[in-house]
Amino acid sequence: MALNTNKDLKMYYSIKEVAQELSVTETTLRYWESVFPQVSPYKGANGVRRYTKEDIKTLRTICHLVKDCKLTLAGAKKQLKNGGTKETAETNSDVIDRLKAIKEELLGIKQELDAL
Repeated sequence: MALNTNKDLKMYYSIKEVAQELSVTETTLRYWESVFPQVSPYKGANGVRRYTKEDIKTLRTICHLVKDCKLTLAGAKKQLKNGGTKETAETNSDVIDRLKAIKEELLGIKQELDAL
């Protein structure tokens, strides 16, 4: 039986995988864990952190608030405490991610057209 490497089927992600996906350092993730009680990855007996998809979604929201909205950590923490605002921030974060992907695709098409 071959190992299935499909990320959609994974239950837990390592801190390295999450850091790469969010373009932050592992140290930043550990610090955010201490600041935001909403982020609570599973820690095994050896202390290795394992993040769920829900943890990653929360971290993506925090990343959006801090990087894109230019909020301080205290401001981001306050935003996350407001229930309705979290969904808005998550939606905005998802839209921004999709727009960035579309931009990259369009730039690739432009390069192909310029080469003709």
